Amino acid sequence: MSRILYVQTSGLDTPERLYAPFILSTTARAMDVEADIFFMIKGITALKKGEAEKVKLGNFPTLREVIDQAIAKGVKLYLCQQSAELLGIPKERFIKEATIAGAGTLNDLALDADAIINI
Repeated sequence: MSRILYVQTSGLDTPERLYAPFILSTTARAMDVEADIFFMIKGITALKKGEAEKVKLGNFPTLREVIDQAIAKGVKLYLCQQSAELLGIPKERFIKEATIAGAGTLNDLALDADAIINI
């Protein structure tokens, strides 16, 4: 089975960029393609508890609803531990569905992916 890795570096300060990895990965799952999203740098802010519920653009559902749809389809979420440390956000402040991971995990995901998309 094919696999796509989405790397999300944009955060709450650019909400218009937050929907893309979830919509793309949910579409990938509908195409029977494995999909992972790795959040790093400011991208991790989208996974802070209570924040995604506040993001709603245009006619789209809230970011939290889009996150939940992706998770329900089997998309795996990874959160960069080093980015959390860099931004001073304790891991307890993130949603439970996100797996805390390090640089080695990102490298492994990239090596296993058939395509990598940076957002």
